[in-house]
Amino acid sequence: MKFNVRKLIPVLVVILACASILRLLRIVISSTSSSSLSQACGTTSPLACTAFLAKASRNSTSTASSRASSLTAKEFQFVSKIVKHRAPCNLLIFGLESQYLILSSVNAGGTTIILEDTSSKVRAVSTEFNGTRIYLVKYHTLGKQAYNLLEHARNNTACGPSPEASQSFKCQLAITSLPQEVYQTKWDIIVVDGPNGNSPEDPGRMAAIYTAGVIARAGKSTDVLVHDVNRTIEKWFSWEFLCEENLISSKGKFWNFRIQGQSNSTKFC
Repeated sequence: MKFNVRKLIPVLVVILACASILRLLRIVISSTSSSSLSQACGTTSPLACTAFLAKASRNSTSTASSRASSLTAKEFQFVSKIVKHRAPCNLLIFGLESQYLILSSVNAGGTTIILEDTSSKVRAVSTEFNGTRIYLVKYHTLGKQAYNLLEHARNNTACGPSPEASQSFKCQLAITSLPQEVYQTKWDIIVVDGPNGNSPEDPGRMAAIYTAGVIARAGKSTDVLVHDVNRTIEKWFSWEFLCEENLISSKGKFWNFRIQGQSNSTKFC
């Protein structure tokens, strides 16, 4: 029996077409998940919200409408493993992603605080969800100001690594309006995945990375994880305020820096 290649071509075309249609349907279905998030997490049942978020995190890598900084499955596993290793701990997260709410269960018995600058995302979730406190914050530094802000910090002693610097009005990178517990707590893990920073006209992560670098040094040993390090701002400011010698691991678009605190140094690196 001869093998006829020409007869197989139509079959292959049909198979590829079906695969494309299935992929499109999956994207359309997953893109409707934002309204379901509000319904699931607006209830008083942590189990309902956690179950929804677990499903959302599995689908996040195939959702065309997901924001640029959404975590892949491997990245979320990377963060979860670090949190699990140190739990129960003090966990601070810049940026509200659905996957991060699941970390409150991983960090059971610890303190988890999430800082988010998009009011609609904060309203979608109970501010006391499963022991996680969520605060709405405001950033005043835009992505297009990154270079000037970096020069300002290098030439301004008020932007040093001392704990007082994180609330200094003399340093343009300082975020002075955060809840006091953010400044006063000795954090074990800090995740920087916000603000969005997708364009020069949007708030960038310069202030968030700088603040993480300052408050991490007030603790004993703090893991600082920065997401989207494929982008210029995240790279620049991580090297400047978290320091290359402190980089201990990475996965996907995440860098993990371990900062040893309680130092009297007047410089970050």
